[in-house]
Amino acid sequence: MKYVVVTGGVVSGLGKGVTASSIGVVLKACGLRVTSIKIDPYLNTDAGTMSPFEHGEVFVLDDGGEVDLDLGNYERFLDVTLTRDNNITTGKIYQSVLEKERKGDYLGKTVQVVPHITDAIRNWIESVSAIPVDGKVGTADVCVIELGGTVGDIESMPFIEALRQLSFSVGPDNFCLIHVSLIPVLSVVGEQKTKPTQHSVRELRALGLTPHFLACRSSQPLLEPTKEKLSQFCHVPAGNILNIHDVPNIWHIPLLLRNQNAHNSILKQLNLLDIASPPDLRDWTNMAETYDNLTNSVRIALVGKYVGLTDSYLSVMKALLHACIACSLKPSIGWIAASDLEEDSAKLTPEAHAAAWETLRNAACVLVPGGFGDRGVRGMMLAAKYARENKIPYLGICLGMQISVIEFARSVLGMERANSEEFDDPDAPDRSNHVVVFMPEGSKTHMGNTMRLGTRRTLFQTPDCITSKLYHNTEYVDERHRHRYEVNPDVIGSLEEHGLKFVGKDESGKRMEILEIPNHPFYVGVQFHPEFKSRPRRPSPLFLGLILAATRQLETYLKRA
Repeated sequence: MKYVVVTGGVVSGLGKGVTASSIGVVLKACGLRVTSIKIDPYLNTDAGTMSPFEHGEVFVLDDGGEVDLDLGNYERFLDVTLTRDNNITTGKIYQSVLEKERKGDYLGKTVQVVPHITDAIRNWIESVSAIPVDGKVGTADVCVIELGGTVGDIESMPFIEALRQLSFSVGPDNFCLIHVSLIPVLSVVGEQKTKPTQHSVRELRALGLTPHFLACRSSQPLLEPTKEKLSQFCHVPAGNILNIHDVPNIWHIPLLLRNQNAHNSILKQLNLLDIASPPDLRDWTNMAETYDNLTNSVRIALVGKYVGLTDSYLSVMKALLHACIACSLKPSIGWIAASDLEEDSAKLTPEAHAAAWETLRNAACVLVPGGFGDRGVRGMMLAAKYARENKIPYLGICLGMQISVIEFARSVLGMERANSEEFDDPDAPDRSNHVVVFMPEGSKTHMGNTMRLGTRRTLFQTPDCITSKLYHNTEYVDERHRHRYEVNPDVIGSLEEHGLKFVGKDESGKRMEILEIPNHPFYVGVQFHPEFKSRPRRPSPLFLGLILAATRQLETYLKRA
């Protein structure tokens, strides 16, 4: 196995994930099989209990793993299916070591960070990198490993040491280290500054790792004197200093690397020149140029709880992008904080309230994504009601589906107090108003890894529905889930009698998965998360349907399908 390790310095948020994904794309384009691992040095076992405001979205894998959003980038860029073990955290490592210690596997030894923690990290990397993720038999040729955080962070020290040991054990021909760093420009002098990168590389070398490549992030292309200075003071050949400057869209990054001959240099370092072919990136070139040349756009109202940090909805944004490009459009997303639509907001923040409603009314379609907690749910219901009554295309995902059920029960069934068990007082004696209930198999005492997670099968109840046609009239669909509440089976009959049709159910027939309103251009709610399986060349059918409906092309598309 050949390892390409990507580390980061100076500041966080430099785009190590996109850089690592793009390196994987270029190597894959050379005919190599690529897998990837993300190391997150935090103590959490996984990302499942983290706030979207702090960490961005939680990406869900086929096996139910709740992982860092960078694994979503890997899956979309490399078109692979990863497992929960492809995300290593300090919590997972310490948990596995302590379980062994309790079993007596260390035979009375004093359990220490070195060698026990570092050995566990190395063993995990070596075992997971051997698991195929591209649907083929046998191990991959290259494993791209991204180390989260910034070099020098206390929590990442055991991983740095483990990677140092790994580089020594596998040998120089099987290990390539790429350090991503920032080259800032001070507005006062306008000069590209190399000192932060010099200090970052010095820190890395002091820990026993010497980078073979520098991937320098900058707003503008690096100047030759800057490259020469970096080469001289960081002990990296000038030809191995890669410049990843700002580009119109991230699909240009693999092309940027290819144009700097990064693939040849990496292949030479890994002694793979003999088996690799010239990179075929025609498809990526086409995607990048197509997006750059698009002129028309479609307005999408995204009504959510976490719009203060757009990374909270990263996969939703990417799925919208994939669907829009398939329709030769650019997405124009109007971010609406759900609470700004509520009546209280009209009194407290009238300007935000007016702006939110103006954005909603100007949109060609409405999307309500997933979330947890009762903040903003009244605003989401108002958005769902507006879309339903005004025949505006609507897609509700997870919580968005449950919101549409509550709104329909209140407005159409006359259940004024209809609600979700999630939002009601848990000690309230009257529970008859719960149209959304806690799933019986869930845990009310533990939050982590206790939801209904991962890929589950949904069976279509009728072929004569929009969703089934968008999925090419298949009998079932396998999509990823992440929820602990569901539509109350006791109210299904009443809802369907009044026009809310549940066209998709789980294999038991008792859990509602997909709802539609027949006499509406596109009013769809799904309990699963279709955004997690969307790919640049294979957009999610539901997101594609939303955009087609917004541009009044859906009927024509379904007739051709």
